[in-house]
Amino acid sequence: MSLYPAEKFNFGLSAGAVAASFAVASPLFAGSLAFGAALETMNFRFMHRTADAVFTGVVPSGGGWVAILVLRLGLMFAGIVAAMLNGADPIGLVIGLSLVMPATVAAAMWHRPARVYQEPLPALDPEDPIWDDYSVWRPGRMKSTRDEETE
Repeated sequence: MSLYPAEKFNFGLSAGAVAASFAVASPLFAGSLAFGAALETMNFRFMHRTADAVFTGVVPSGGGWVAILVLRLGLMFAGIVAAMLNGADPIGLVIGLSLVMPATVAAAMWHRPARVYQEPLPALDPEDPIWDDYSVWRPGRMKSTRDEETE
């Protein structure tokens, strides 16, 4: 099973947070954090797989996407309710569920494309006659009247 870079960062951050909470906080807090991290890791993995399936055309983007989303969020809600009914620490659970956000930001920053410096384009003179041919509604196409006039 291959993991996306964001999932690798998420796994590392979650493991580090659980280890740190075992050293600093109570075992109940650390266990709640670990359970929350496991829930959001599964949710994140399923979200990636569903997005891949939608973008490749395996799952239709309308009803199929919504059905999978409802199933995924329903399972996550059931896991949260089960954890709370079994005495989980709510703060540890929320922290565990929230670790995916900094992991995703870190992975996006770490794996961003190389920055390529480009010289800025010179500004076009407002009096240049090319502005007469420019259309805001069709910026990719110029009017052909100027070409006909030069012939």
